[in-house]
Amino acid sequence: MPHLLHLDSSADLTGSRSRAITAAFAETWAGRGADHTVTYRDLHTDPLPRLSTPALHWAPRLRTATETAPAEDEALQQTILDELLAADVLLVGAPMYNYSLPSTLKTWIDYVHVPGVTTTIDETPSQPLAGRPAVVVTSAGGSYVEGSPTAGWDHLTPVLRIVLGTALGMKVTVLATELTLASRLPALADQVRHSEDLFAAVQLEATAIANNL
Repeated sequence: MPHLLHLDSSADLTGSRSRAITAAFAETWAGRGADHTVTYRDLHTDPLPRLSTPALHWAPRLRTATETAPAEDEALQQTILDELLAADVLLVGAPMYNYSLPSTLKTWIDYVHVPGVTTTIDETPSQPLAGRPAVVVTSAGGSYVEGSPTAGWDHLTPVLRIVLGTALGMKVTVLATELTLASRLPALADQVRHSEDLFAAVQLEATAIANNL
């Protein structure tokens, strides 16, 4: 039974483009049949608590003798890990906040990037998610493409590629929409049409991918 884990992290519950694109993906996925199931977690409306101890950064076998974690915190982390490990496809809505990840999404990353559990750090292979698709939907108020004045300022996409792709071994596809503030900022007013066209194109791409994974 193909299963999707759908995460959203935008603080904008009504006008978010990342939410709109992930919704289009998830609706298309679920529309393929009752066997295409979805687990949804909204990291903004139901945020995870920050890790209570550095012990949770490590597999239990890799912790030092003095590193311990409260049982309830270990149980929560296991729940988050189980959601991810059960997913055939991961879908992440990731708006850019201050050139990086929303803090809620960063906290989720802290729960699932666990050396010895989801990523290999010693002689014991630990990459159970290797090869599984991860679709990351990014949105940015400005433009950070090569050749733009702010090229290189995107500290959102590289982090997700490193963590999900390099560390966890997933096959990462990034669907990027930008200039989301074009209709709000006078300096970007001439980019409104481009912004809207890009948004529409990415929505179509998201539904196409959801139909084929």
